[in-house]
Amino acid sequence: MRAARSAETDTENVGTMRDGVLAQKHLLFGKDDSPLNYDLNMGRAGEGGWRTPRHRHNFDQIRYVIKGALPYGENQVLQQGWVGYFPESVYYGPQERAEGLETMVLQFGGASGGGYLSVARREAANAALNEIGTFKGGKFIYEDENGQTVTRDGSEACFEKATGQTLEFVAPRYADVVAMNPDAFAWMPEDKGVHVKTLGTFTERGARIGFVKLDPEGVYRAGAKESIEILFLTKGQVVVDNIEYGPESAFELLPDEDPVPMRATRETEFLSMVLHRF
Repeated sequence: MRAARSAETDTENVGTMRDGVLAQKHLLFGKDDSPLNYDLNMGRAGEGGWRTPRHRHNFDQIRYVIKGALPYGENQVLQQGWVGYFPESVYYGPQERAEGLETMVLQFGGASGGGYLSVARREAANAALNEIGTFKGGKFIYEDENGQTVTRDGSEACFEKATGQTLEFVAPRYADVVAMNPDAFAWMPEDKGVHVKTLGTFTERGARIGFVKLDPEGVYRAGAKESIEILFLTKGQVVVDNIEYGPESAFELLPDEDPVPMRATRETEFLSMVLHRF
């Protein structure tokens, strides 16, 4: 098991591929060049907000709104406490994030097996592209060898600079983002003092999203899933190996590990995310 606390994590600003300021705390990373690579982070829109044009990615995303409301398209909003599944190849946006909006985001390789480009490689590509062109309005603008102006999506330009490959998209499995209101789902008993709320299972590779609630002194035996389980503690407190963890702590559990007991010292809730099976 790996664990991280947001209070002990440095804050970094996203590069210039989009407009505005987005401060992020990267809590957990997967393994680069793996179909299961991922990045779990918390983001806060800074002064003036954060904007993106309508775009898509070759990886999956799960977004949980901690504070505020997250616009993800024309007249489409994830309210505070809601969860969104953003499948690979599915367009979303434009986004106009208000200053102070806080979200948790898990970006991870989609069911196609294309993986996820690490943040370090993406940001290095962003810096290199700034030497030969300009990012404006979420687009990368530069002149080609013939002196012609070329405009590309900023994220796509960073991917191609980092990998040296043309970004390709598989056929989308879903028509749109899946927006979920957890309050509309019921808690189901799983074990003594443990309750689960399953929001959905996605694609043929079985990625899953849900919540786990523990009563005081309830014990959740985390992990032992078919793939990597990522837990984000939304409220409460647990003790794991005699170490206390509070809200905005995160945990990675691998499928080949024995279950890890997590004991709640007060009523506690996790957002549970299980990655695709490969």
